[in-house]
Amino acid sequence: MTKNEFNLLYAIKKHGLLSTRKLRDLASLSTGYISQTIKRFSAQGLLDKNGLTEQGLQALQPYKVDNAIIMAAGMSTRFVPLSLEKPKGLLVVKDEVLIERQIRQLQEAGIREIVLVLGYKKEAFFYLESKYEGIRIVINPEYNIKNNTHTLYLARAYMGNSYICSSDDYFERNPFEDYVYQSYYAAIHVTEKTNEWYMYPDSKGNIARVEKSGAEGDIMLGHVYWDRGFSAAMLQLFEQDRSVGHYDQELWEQVLSDNLKKLPPMEIKVYPPDVIFEFDSLEELRAFDANYVNHTHSQIMHNITRVLHCSESEILHFRLIKEGLTNSSFVFEVRGERYVYRHPGEGSSALVSRTHEKAALELAKSVGIEPCFLYMDAQEGWKISRYVEDARIPRYDSFADSQRILAVLRRLHEKKLSVDWSFLPWEDACRIETILRRKKGGIADPQFDRLKGDVEKCYRSCQDDGVAPCFCHCDTYAANWMLTEQGDTILIDWEYAGNADPGCDLGSYIMDSLWEIDQAERFIREYCGKSYTDRLRFHYLAYTALVAYHWYVWALYREACGAVMGENLYNWRVMAKRYSSYLIAQYGLE
Repeated sequence: MTKNEFNLLYAIKKHGLLSTRKLRDLASLSTGYISQTIKRFSAQGLLDKNGLTEQGLQALQPYKVDNAIIMAAGMSTRFVPLSLEKPKGLLVVKDEVLIERQIRQLQEAGIREIVLVLGYKKEAFFYLESKYEGIRIVINPEYNIKNNTHTLYLARAYMGNSYICSSDDYFERNPFEDYVYQSYYAAIHVTEKTNEWYMYPDSKGNIARVEKSGAEGDIMLGHVYWDRGFSAAMLQLFEQDRSVGHYDQELWEQVLSDNLKKLPPMEIKVYPPDVIFEFDSLEELRAFDANYVNHTHSQIMHNITRVLHCSESEILHFRLIKEGLTNSSFVFEVRGERYVYRHPGEGSSALVSRTHEKAALELAKSVGIEPCFLYMDAQEGWKISRYVEDARIPRYDSFADSQRILAVLRRLHEKKLSVDWSFLPWEDACRIETILRRKKGGIADPQFDRLKGDVEKCYRSCQDDGVAPCFCHCDTYAANWMLTEQGDTILIDWEYAGNADPGCDLGSYIMDSLWEIDQAERFIREYCGKSYTDRLRFHYLAYTALVAYHWYVWALYREACGAVMGENLYNWRVMAKRYSSYLIAQYGLE
């Protein structure tokens, strides 16, 4: 069946056998073509005087939409702070929940089966199963380490004549139909330069090439339709990549772009600019729905207004900071000043006392080592600090940077500050290990017990070295430092601070640097100055092994809670093994 034949037959199915002029407007075909084709359809038994016959309905059957697959697995990191509290698809826009509006529009178009692929805060979507008929749920447990190529692969059992949708799209008018002729990608035409995906057509209006960013052209926006042939071809490409993982971190559109010649044709379906909307930031949502200007229904926004004595409309220019391992943080602006909001990570309350952290922050601020801190809620764990412009983290290959770090650590340790709690890396690691072993899967590292035993030998051997505990930061890796060209050296994120062995501060920095023993020795010598001895050398090297082991166990726990620790987990294990093995061999520890 040709596209024109489909358009006419579908128009008759949908609206009945109307006058030639009315069908012309509905199907965008000439009256002459319509008259001739209706006669032919009638002769073929597809039409009778009442309209579409059973045979006509069968002729349309290959084009019947099977279902819709709505991707709702991602965190939408560009949509902080709202996405930290709930998935973007569950935002209320113009008095409707985004994903519910889309489900309703699909069902109104006759799409009965709707598959939701969930990941981030997945349980927040579960109510939809009871509220709407035909909802199917697929879980993506790797939503935080793989992109939507994997999300779609997980829905492969449902792929056929399928709409592919995003949970956060807003359609001003219902774009869905229950019969579709061929695969297409929704688009709008833009005349300005953007950073979106541009589709360039061939002579038939199908995608000839795809490019990321451009000037005037048709950009991808909104839903997509895969017919059965396209679904089969795309899934074959997904399968071929499973063992390689080249597209694990990519959007599925990259697969499309790289394989256009291998895939069946996909039409570029251009919509008017007032039909499809996507919101990549709170500012864009505010421009669309004025209700979000002064009231976002966000506890985070309320916290900011209360601390900074501003209105929500004055909170602007949000940007996620990705460096945090325990928490999520973002930069924002109020009245021309920039700030950082720290949102506590899931599971962090089991590892961190927020009451202790707040007291540590106030103490560090009082001695000028953390001047940026403004406010922290000890109950909930959120924090607001001033943003430091043009700051950088120290470089591990720069001894000048190391000297700046050590000057601050010596100053902190020489203050002889004290609090009423302690950071004990060995005892803390044992506590976390107990929690881990209770979790499903336990500890998978087959050499864990041996590593633990070696680290314990080092730890026990340096207990009588005469190094007195003092108030320490205990998490001094590079990302927790800010160095400015004006000479400021600022130490942030005091979650693990407490009375501790100074080796916790030296060991944390050495551990993350991945230094060999001789490089660590130079760092220790600089810290100790004239008091350097072989006993202190052993002590701080032993604490490097201990601290690396502690953070390795901590990283295992964070991953068990769903965080992605990446190579840090491996690196910290390497350092615990490197330094404990060296000391056992060098000093003959038993």
